[in-house]
Amino acid sequence: MINKIVQTPADAVKDVFDGAVIMIGGFGEAGSPIELIHALIDTGAKNLTIVSNNTGSGHVGLAALIEQKRVGKMICSFPRTANSTVFPELYKKGEIELELVPQGTLAERIRAGGAGIPAFYTPASVKTPLAEGKETRTFDGQEFVMEYAIKADFSLVKARAADRYGNLLYNKTARNFGPIMCTAAKKSVVQVEQVVEPGEIDPEVVVTPGIFVKRVVEIKNPQHESKLVAEDRRYPW
Repeated sequence: MINKIVQTPADAVKDVFDGAVIMIGGFGEAGSPIELIHALIDTGAKNLTIVSNNTGSGHVGLAALIEQKRVGKMICSFPRTANSTVFPELYKKGEIELELVPQGTLAERIRAGGAGIPAFYTPASVKTPLAEGKETRTFDGQEFVMEYAIKADFSLVKARAADRYGNLLYNKTARNFGPIMCTAAKKSVVQVEQVVEPGEIDPEVVVTPGIFVKRVVEIKNPQHESKLVAEDRRYPW
């Protein structure tokens, strides 16, 4: 019997290893898997390469992972946002590497990784510093930059509901990066607010089929990043 449900966030991330490439969902806090990230911090895994839309906020979640010096490189679109101070400070000190990627290009690089497409051409970043050292070609009189797909060892994703097969439904903007990150990782680990019985999710509305999911953990009342930041909470607690 297929059953991808595990009991704790620690069980979900127990095999993450030093040097792993990890995609972390989040387009706003709807998709930020706070509990999984904190469990990842507890594993002690280090020298990680993290692929995410931003570098986190405050001193919790992704920002806490960075603050604990577990991340060697960030691949993201927004390394500095209103409440991000940890990454900018470490970057200025030369203690963490950054690969800056336009947001649409980041999404497409991840999607391409999941689709088995090794590279593609995009007009984004043409004639900017982000295009330096990259192959360019002209199609129909327009210049394009070649970008390589991104694949990962793990993805940490937050969804709204799942069944034991791993079929997923998302909450609003959690859907922006979650589905493609599940396809582009060798092992996708998902936290959900509710686990339902097989058949309760209409197959017509499943966003991520269970074939792309390795483990699911139920977190009935997930913490909200904005509240933790407002309270100046820090992880480890």
